[in-house]
Amino acid sequence: MTFQNLNLNTPLYNAIDDLGFVNPTPIQEQAFNVVASGKDVVGIAQTGTGKTFAYMLPILRHLKYARQENPRVLVLVPTRELVIQVVNEIEKLSKYINNRVLGVYGGTNINTQKQAVAQGQDIIVATPGRLYDLAVSRVLQLKSIQKLVIDEVDVMLDLGFRHQLMNIFDILPERRQNIMFSATMTKDVDELITDFFISPIKISIAVSGTPLENIEQLRYDVPNFYTKVNLLEYLLNDYENFSRVLIFVAYKRMADRLFDKLEASFPGESCVIHSNKTQNYRLRSIEQFSEGDHRILVATDVMARGLDIDDITHVINFDTPEYPENYMHRIGRTGRAEKEGHAILFSTEKEQDARIKLEALMQMDIDQKELPNSITISTELIEEERPQIRERNNPTKRRKEDEPGPAFHEKKEKNRKVNFGGSYRREISKKYKKPKTRGDKNYNRRNKKGR
Repeated sequence: MTFQNLNLNTPLYNAIDDLGFVNPTPIQEQAFNVVASGKDVVGIAQTGTGKTFAYMLPILRHLKYARQENPRVLVLVPTRELVIQVVNEIEKLSKYINNRVLGVYGGTNINTQKQAVAQGQDIIVATPGRLYDLAVSRVLQLKSIQKLVIDEVDVMLDLGFRHQLMNIFDILPERRQNIMFSATMTKDVDELITDFFISPIKISIAVSGTPLENIEQLRYDVPNFYTKVNLLEYLLNDYENFSRVLIFVAYKRMADRLFDKLEASFPGESCVIHSNKTQNYRLRSIEQFSEGDHRILVATDVMARGLDIDDITHVINFDTPEYPENYMHRIGRTGRAEKEGHAILFSTEKEQDARIKLEALMQMDIDQKELPNSITISTELIEEERPQIRERNNPTKRRKEDEPGPAFHEKKEKNRKVNFGGSYRREISKKYKKPKTRGDKNYNRRNKKGR
């Protein structure tokens, strides 16, 4: 099947021809008619399979020209990088279409974005937090939204955006088409579908956790951080094969620590991104990596689905991810567009349980390689790897028998009074015959007659 078999219009055909695309991916092929029907849609497909085109092609096909200022299509994504990526993809498809597309996200001047929104837009791509800020300020009106797309919804919920999503749903018009795309189906995602979608049509291209066949996977059992660094440097010395390498680590502190090590061994060849870096720094790092100025990029899991960079030769999992699904998102950065990719996993003894879980999810074992003889096995441990020493006889720590106990003296008579709640008010009411309610002004008169 080719794109010519889809019911597109001439502007979209011309844009796709300029991009050099001939055959739609399975998710693009199966989602087109379903999304175009106007019904609620839930699509499950792996990262790197063309989900952005899958929902944007039918939306752009039926998006009519209009001069109204309020947007008609809203796309929500979890990270700033993904906002920029989706906007770029929409602009590619809109080359011959007269529409207005704007990306908004936090970390930048909101007043500049307010001015851009006020000029009138057809499609808004946004992170949930910044979108809600713009909507609350009344600059962005969501009353004309006809289609809501939630992309990478599982990551959005993992990052804690559920509260913002609930707020956004409250201010959106009830009559709209809901379109959701995700790489994994989790309990939180299923609850979201149940609460807000109306009889959605589900499209599942691959079972959650199915690895891409064109990605070769290898693993090494490594005792500690510094030995991992020695192995990584050994691999990176192969410049011919490891020409563009993406390295994933567990958390921000580890990313900075590893970057410092690599910068010492490979000066000017590496860069790093994580959520503590400024927006300009992150964008500059991605640009330098994608253009080939740097061949090594160190990133955390938050960035795993905000990157769409061609020709990544290797994805190295410096840390084994705690959640198996994250491994799938990591390795999905290589082997894109049916190209050959390579994924390498480092695991310490403590990470073996996580490694077993991800193999169970994929229903396959990752081939294990022995450490090369030239690798130095380090005995030095970082702070997180050192055993925690419990100080049993620390004089600064109180034992339970030394802790202060209850007061040893009896309370004085005046302090033994018990508050029964409103006793003073009841006594005053009884003394002055106050009415039981403010509206019952004849209460006292009736009581006197009764006497």
